[in-house]
Amino acid sequence: MENTVYIRMRNRVQVKPNESIFLKDIAQIISREEIHSTLEKLPVHKVSPEDNNIIIIDVMMVVRMITKQFPTVDVQAIGPTQTIIEVMLKKKPVSYSLFLVVWFLLFIGSAITIMNFHEDVSMQAVHQRIYTMITGKQESKPLLLQIPYSFGLGLGMILFFNHFFKKRINEEPSPLEVEMFKYQQSLDQYVILNENKESLKRLDDD
Repeated sequence: MENTVYIRMRNRVQVKPNESIFLKDIAQIISREEIHSTLEKLPVHKVSPEDNNIIIIDVMMVVRMITKQFPTVDVQAIGPTQTIIEVMLKKKPVSYSLFLVVWFLLFIGSAITIMNFHEDVSMQAVHQRIYTMITGKQESKPLLLQIPYSFGLGLGMILFFNHFFKKRINEEPSPLEVEMFKYQQSLDQYVILNENKESLKRLDDD
């Protein structure tokens, strides 16, 4: 136990360009007190322009570095076997004209989608039928139902996505956030398999 070092690789780490990455940045470490600070400051990688924006650090590379520095320790890796280093490149300023164009297209597209859906399911005829059943009168435009329904549609979207602008209604993740999480997991897995040279070996490799 005294000579055992436990490391748990982090899933994703964000760094700045040209930044030096140390072991404490990409992994949680449990070790003897005498070597703990040295392990934390162990240099792992130096970000360079050739790295682009994604770097994969494999746990085997980390184990080799630790055992080279401390040959007598027993390294035990727990959890993820790779860490994705995301280099946060300088973002371009937001173009408000482009933002307005995109917002306008999304607004018009959403409105047309909702109207087409209501037309497909004959929502106006349903409202007319419900209005007749409640009041006993025929009405071509039952605004008494249509106006509350329109407000309820917007409120339902807010509750469904669990956001009102940037404010979260409660701590429960929305369906969109869950889908984005699944997409991020699939994207991370793809990056790990394709960017990590240790994950693939071809017949013509030495």
